[in-house]
Amino acid sequence: MKHITLSGAGLGLRRELLSAFEADVPDCINFFEVSPENWIDIGGKQGKIFRQLTEEYSFVAHGLSLSIGGPAELDVAFLQRLKAFLDTHHMALYSEHLSYCSDEGHLYDLFPIPFTEEAVRHVAERMRIAQDILERPIALENPSYYVKPVWADMDELAFINAVLDETDCALHLDINNVYVNSLNHHYDATQFINSLPSERVVYGHVAGHELDKSGVIIDTHGQATCVPVWALLDLAYKKFGVFPCLLERDFNLPPLVELLTEIEHIASLQRNNGGMHGRV
Repeated sequence: MKHITLSGAGLGLRRELLSAFEADVPDCINFFEVSPENWIDIGGKQGKIFRQLTEEYSFVAHGLSLSIGGPAELDVAFLQRLKAFLDTHHMALYSEHLSYCSDEGHLYDLFPIPFTEEAVRHVAERMRIAQDILERPIALENPSYYVKPVWADMDELAFINAVLDETDCALHLDINNVYVNSLNHHYDATQFINSLPSERVVYGHVAGHELDKSGVIIDTHGQATCVPVWALLDLAYKKFGVFPCLLERDFNLPPLVELLTEIEHIASLQRNNGGMHGRV
């Protein structure tokens, strides 16, 4: 098995980019990220290119459908297929959203979990089961959300910290989600980041967002990263030290050169804060 390292700046791999990366991967891209659900059954020429890339470069898997906070039983069959995928492609890290997306069926969106002590225990038990099946740790991502949970014993920050303590897991820190939530739910993003536990942060995301006509900020991953999000990433590096960070861009894909400019910005912030280090 290849030696797996995770450091520097990365890009979410989209199928539209496969042919370009088959020919050449720019030096500024240190790793790629994929959602297993979009790649687990890929075959043919695209599957061959994907396998070649995972053999040569470091990869992260960022899940969409584990539904770690959901009410329905965990999908054990899916977890077993997921384990084979993670092992086959030498994934350096697997992370999932601290949310839920299924009940009696798949709901095709990510919904917030009630900020309660009961929910903390529920997530911790499901994390234990999932990690036992996968035989690897799961890092949890702070999600964006647009409606506050009706039931709450605590606020978002206290809930995230409680889950991290109860599960003893790592934090996948999505900087854009912090910024989006701070605007939609009226809290101080700087204070939020400063109140997270330094020892838990192992990985990060930056992305763009859009203003809906309703006045809500939507985490679309369809625009360039904005200046305030870059500033929060810089703050996070000063607070936690340098961690691997990925550029998310799912829609309105611009020319590759524009994506590379953002990746190079991540790298410059990493250099300015002490270099390119890994946490995984």
